[in-house]
Amino acid sequence: MFEGLEGLLLCVIGLAGGFAVGSAFVALLIVLDLIPRLVQLTRAYRRAAVFESAILSGTLYWSCADFFDWGFALRSIVLLVPAVFQGVFVGMLAAALTEVLNVLPILSKRLKLRPYLFSLLLAMALGKVAGSLAEWFLM
Repeated sequence: MFEGLEGLLLCVIGLAGGFAVGSAFVALLIVLDLIPRLVQLTRAYRRAAVFESAILSGTLYWSCADFFDWGFALRSIVLLVPAVFQGVFVGMLAAALTEVLNVLPILSKRLKLRPYLFSLLLAMALGKVAGSLAEWFLM
């Protein structure tokens, strides 16, 4: 009897945690306007549902993959494709967060870096790429 109650309690706690994380993720996407901004940048207004479905499908797939401990024995060259997509997603999320918070305009104005803004952006992008490659290949 206690095993059944314990299982039920674990299900309720798991669902509550999933709802909390899922709602926080959706709130982040809404606050950052990630999908509308992506649709605007790519000029794919008629395909907005495709972007939404892709994010939903990816979230659902990777949640199941983590929950059920799915694994694939693939070569490194094949893993390069999902790694690029993950990098693009994380980069877009970071860029959207930076854009919403107006970090770069405030930083360039306060530190008087306006003439060096392009160099600053390039250094940030190259640093992110170098760090990602170092983690990917060395660690």
